[in-house]
Amino acid sequence: MKKFVFMVTALALSSTPLLAKDEISTEIAQLKSTGRAFASVAKKVSPAVVLIKVEKDVQQQAGRSSAEEELLRRFFGQQRRQAPQQKAPEQERQEAGQGSGFIISKDGLILTNNHVVGEADAIKVMLNDGREFSAEIIGTDPKSDVAVIKIKGENLPILELGDSDKMEIGEWVLAVGNPFGLSHTVTSGIVSAKGRNAVGITDYEDFIQTDAAINPGNSGGPLVDLDGKAIGINTAIFSRSGGYMGIGFAIPINMVKKIKDQLIADGTVTRGFLGIEMQELTPELAESFDTKEGILITRIETESPAEKSGLQSGDIIVSYKDKPIKNLNAFRNSIALEKPGDKIELSIIRNSKNKSITVKVGSREALVALQSGRFGLDVENRSEALSQKYGNIGRRGVVITKVNESSPAHKAGLEPGMIILQANRVAIESTEDYTKALSRQKDQLLLLIKTQYYSRYILLKK
Repeated sequence: MKKFVFMVTALALSSTPLLAKDEISTEIAQLKSTGRAFASVAKKVSPAVVLIKVEKDVQQQAGRSSAEEELLRRFFGQQRRQAPQQKAPEQERQEAGQGSGFIISKDGLILTNNHVVGEADAIKVMLNDGREFSAEIIGTDPKSDVAVIKIKGENLPILELGDSDKMEIGEWVLAVGNPFGLSHTVTSGIVSAKGRNAVGITDYEDFIQTDAAINPGNSGGPLVDLDGKAIGINTAIFSRSGGYMGIGFAIPINMVKKIKDQLIADGTVTRGFLGIEMQELTPELAESFDTKEGILITRIETESPAEKSGLQSGDIIVSYKDKPIKNLNAFRNSIALEKPGDKIELSIIRNSKNKSITVKVGSREALVALQSGRFGLDVENRSEALSQKYGNIGRRGVVITKVNESSPAHKAGLEPGMIILQANRVAIESTEDYTKALSRQKDQLLLLIKTQYYSRYILLKK
């Protein structure tokens, strides 16, 4: 039996074609060339990639830190699960975390993730050459997970921004960062997919998917092409086991460019807004509307840019700026990146007829102010800054930040710092929810208000 196995194996080996010596040399030369290309890119990119260390003073109950909770959610999709128990006393402690970033200007502007620096009380930046700086936050955008910070230094290396739209699936990319605190680690891979949305990481998603290894600590670092240009910001991985599984996500740099420009100018991001609710076209709906692609408008918000332009429920938007609309999330992201005040052209189908409509892009904040103005109050989403200003604002609702004198809200006894939990019997988690509730009823507003001492319903009338 052993002799038979050996003979079969020998036969199999003898039938395998052998590469000629010249062919082997050529293959090795090609591999060496690829390796030198990676080494050249790493050498070019690494000086501009930074290690970011953050500190935050927190009040929390004993147990797992909020930083650990965020780490589990961000990278592994895990949530804390435990049996109900008596609340432990709050403790004041200092949390530390770290991530990556990259310098994009000679005066020290750095791109990173919001979840790396967004709530930090102190930020330290370490360069590859050993220099260390304190950094200040220029602006953060939790909805896209982009942040801009700044250091003051001289002879700072910079990383050039590329064009993520030109990247093709299958092209080589390198991820550079500081995974697990291992400074300036470089991993290689390819672009696995583009336009990934509905992943559940951020509100506005258009991720580049890559198999270049991305791990905790890589957050905020660059994903670069073979020209050594940043084509994305590494943000998260997908993992069922807690380990690397070859699926990482980076925010495309073309989206980042528009966001960072607003953050540098204003410290915040104002997104374009139409005021429509939409749904994808199923094959059955597409057939009934006699179209192959597009998105269906299901509702128009009162006083919104969409209403003012003449858009209607039942319209199908088939193209935007002469580009066919492939899916709802991609269209939503494109509108969000438009500048409020700009005019855009939409091609729609209404009653089986093609029609072109021009819409002046607005902002959600402007509509909130307009609709809230009817009752004399301004609201904002919950934030660390508002919590510090008004005390514990909880985890639900929106915060009243201004009440106009002699308004219905003022007469009803509403004050800044109060929390709106419901509007017209609809649970409120954001200003977007609040605006939708207002748009359904113009003349009166039923609010469930929460303070530190009580919760009660209040009816406002114009």
